[in-house]
Amino acid sequence: MPRTTPSRSDVPDGHREPVPSARPRSDEAPPPTIADVAREAAVSKTTASDALRGHGRVSGATREAVEAAARRLGYSPNRNARSLRTSVTETIALHIPEFLTSAEYYMSFVFGVIEQATRASLNVTMISSGHLPHRGAPPQVDGLVLCDPMAGDPVVDALMNSGLPVVTAERYVGDKESTGVVWSDHETTAVELLDHLRAAGATRPALLASDSTAEWATTVLDTYRRWCARNGLPVTVHKAPFGSPPEVLRTEVARMLAGAPETDAIVCAADGAAVTVLPEIRAAGRTVGKDLLLASCVDSTRMRLSDPPITAIDLRPRDMGAECARLLCEILAGRAPRGTVRSLPISLHTRASTGL
Repeated sequence: MPRTTPSRSDVPDGHREPVPSARPRSDEAPPPTIADVAREAAVSKTTASDALRGHGRVSGATREAVEAAARRLGYSPNRNARSLRTSVTETIALHIPEFLTSAEYYMSFVFGVIEQATRASLNVTMISSGHLPHRGAPPQVDGLVLCDPMAGDPVVDALMNSGLPVVTAERYVGDKESTGVVWSDHETTAVELLDHLRAAGATRPALLASDSTAEWATTVLDTYRRWCARNGLPVTVHKAPFGSPPEVLRTEVARMLAGAPETDAIVCAADGAAVTVLPEIRAAGRTVGKDLLLASCVDSTRMRLSDPPITAIDLRPRDMGAECARLLCEILAGRAPRGTVRSLPISLHTRASTGL
């Protein structure tokens, strides 16, 4: 007959084994929850959740208090459990032109998106220009951030038509409206730059433009042409393919100066182009900051450290990336309506390359 284990009622009181404590040992303590974080920060669970996800109208001080409480407790959100509850992936996707990932503007933009997404406890995945996953099927994410989307790019067009919420850095000029937009006033700052060049003595400014169909590129080109017409000055434009290698940019500037030697100022649209073409300017016997003024529509470390330092427009790419991610999070949470448009201020920094 099998041996049976007596029930607790069959064991004499003096021989009963102690009942194990219901409290787990310290090395088996459950991980902290959002409720623990809320108690630690003295806020509600909703406020704690909003603060950690970057959602809602939470003050900066409250957000910092909640984040500090989460760090002290070692809190980490359970993405898998939350995804099962909400039927979302807790992931957003980011697309930038693949061949520009080494450009400072775009890398700063990426870091801005990642930093803000991390605050909201979201993952970020990159989508390359080469292909869409799953043979063209929409990516398995909750929403998308597109930087400088170009109409006619098949990947951009596919993402814009994916049915997912899409926030774009600058407006998409194709036939589909973004779910949200963060844009900067490139027209006003371009006029400010051109006015600065004229005040510095330029009478024949030229533009080394990009052939990109992104809004910022077309805005800079159109603004330059209107400004020249308004001031009664000739238009000198040379276009370089978007993402051109250095030798292409230098060739265009050499052709520009050979064909229009009276040019006394050059504005370069693309990130890094102004520094790249310095050798060709010098090879033409011109001195930057004296008999030829040089400026860039995109500021960067290279512009600031160049010899001479180059006048440029600060587009605040890291802030732009963060603002795009923030807006997408708010749209996904229903805290911002579809069609929201926000602006990010940008500014001109004048330096020695324009005689100052």
